[in-house]
Amino acid sequence: MPDMVRKRILVTGGAGFLGSHLCERLLNDGHDVLCVDNFFTGTKDNIVHLMDNPHFETMRHDVTFPLYVEIDEIYNLACPASPVHYQFDPVQTTKTSVHGAINMLGLAKRTKAKIFQSSTSEVYGDPHVHPQREDYWGHVNPVGIRSCYDEGKRCAETLFFDYHRQHNLRIKVARIFNTYGPRMHPNDGRVVSNFIMQALQGQSITIYGDGSQTRSFCYVDDLIEGFIRLMATGDEFTGPVNLGNPVEFTILELAQQIITMTGSTSTIVLRPLPQDDPTQRQPDISLARSALGWQPDVALRDGLEKTIRYFADTFVTEKGVIDGREKND
Repeated sequence: MPDMVRKRILVTGGAGFLGSHLCERLLNDGHDVLCVDNFFTGTKDNIVHLMDNPHFETMRHDVTFPLYVEIDEIYNLACPASPVHYQFDPVQTTKTSVHGAINMLGLAKRTKAKIFQSSTSEVYGDPHVHPQREDYWGHVNPVGIRSCYDEGKRCAETLFFDYHRQHNLRIKVARIFNTYGPRMHPNDGRVVSNFIMQALQGQSITIYGDGSQTRSFCYVDDLIEGFIRLMATGDEFTGPVNLGNPVEFTILELAQQIITMTGSTSTIVLRPLPQDDPTQRQPDISLARSALGWQPDVALRDGLEKTIRYFADTFVTEKGVIDGREKND
């Protein structure tokens, strides 16, 4: 791509699950990519295949501290996104969402860059409205064990829109629903990775609650396409916009499908539901369809097939499971 068209794009959290797929897509689209990550949950294994690309650069940095670089666009993905990781250091999780947003918005203001915020369906909390629309304000516990993530992301959205109103910043806010695919962390505590790892090892599949709670699962390639389309919209469209798969499954259905697909002998064991765990999660993607021309294409079974193959190839041998990412770089 000619230099006059090539953009300099910063991806915070670029070595994580979503960030690494985004970096790969942006490089394939012909841009210069600066991947910034503190490697708390991200890993160099996710981006090692990009290292030889002359248009890819990586920097170890924590977004709670200011960053001084010259860029045209920012994708702010930095924040641990699974309960296991964001509850490990909840104060740092809130700092990452809030201080990180302030620092990236300050960078965008100085460089006049367009900036994307990866928000979350968790801003809706345990919703009283189903499916969730962008105009629903949510039902969130501000003092619970998930609040560091939920309220941190809500505050980040507030900051983005205040910077937009006060400083005319070009912002894009996406609310991400459950996403899965290759490069998920094997011990992140999310249902897809948990169930696959347990099934591949022949361990009991652990379901919290009675399994009737629902989730909607979006394959990672579909989500990244949504990111790109949102960033390409005109400045008048800011979001927030839901990005996720509207096809709803119970947790029990997911477990049974993974057991079948892996040919596992695993049985299902029920455990108490964690505090503030939402009972329903399904996006209304009408806005994404109309404003972005976007909807997910990958069916759950097809996406699970690719994800199971990744976990099997990466972490499982004939002798058992090898977790090569227990210790991050």
